[in-house]
Amino acid sequence: MVISMSRIRAVFAAVVLGLAVSGCGYNNIPTYEEQAKAKWADVQNNYQRRADLIPNLVATVQGYARQEREVLTAVVEARAKATQVKIDASQLTDPEKVKQFQDAQNQLSGAIGRLLAISENYPDLKSNQNFLALQSQLEGTENRIAVARRDYIEAVRMYNTELRTFPGQLWAATFFRSNKPMAEFTATENAQTPPQVKF
Repeated sequence: MVISMSRIRAVFAAVVLGLAVSGCGYNNIPTYEEQAKAKWADVQNNYQRRADLIPNLVATVQGYARQEREVLTAVVEARAKATQVKIDASQLTDPEKVKQFQDAQNQLSGAIGRLLAISENYPDLKSNQNFLALQSQLEGTENRIAVARRDYIEAVRMYNTELRTFPGQLWAATFFRSNKPMAEFTATENAQTPPQVKF
């Protein structure tokens, strides 16, 4: 069987074109977008882990601190709100949706902080093994959330940069017109305010 020269040229041209397209950044936008979505899933997973720990923490504190009903109620309500505000990967380009999610999570963080602070008033609670284990798990989860958020922010930075720089900008304008920059997490309003220390 003889292969014609024009067929060889066509195959060669297809291979060269394929290598040129793959090497010039065409795949960067979808690759970075999928990486950012995967990092977002990690963020959500860690926030869900925290939400799952809260009922046990509340129940443990409740046994020791019945008069702290207001704080316990605030934690339960903040958890309910935080788990109701859902955002999927398709909504990551909507800064308002991301802000709503972030606000709900920040409210829960504040409520958890107040809950842990009341443990100082109850020495028996502070030494309870369940409470100590839950507190340790919660601290570990907060660290995981911080890492997941950092990784998500970096993935979004890479994706958004690719949409705005050459040659990604060309690909975005031609083949990926529907792709929009993704929203990042922002620092809370009080993050820039140093804590007040009173002696």
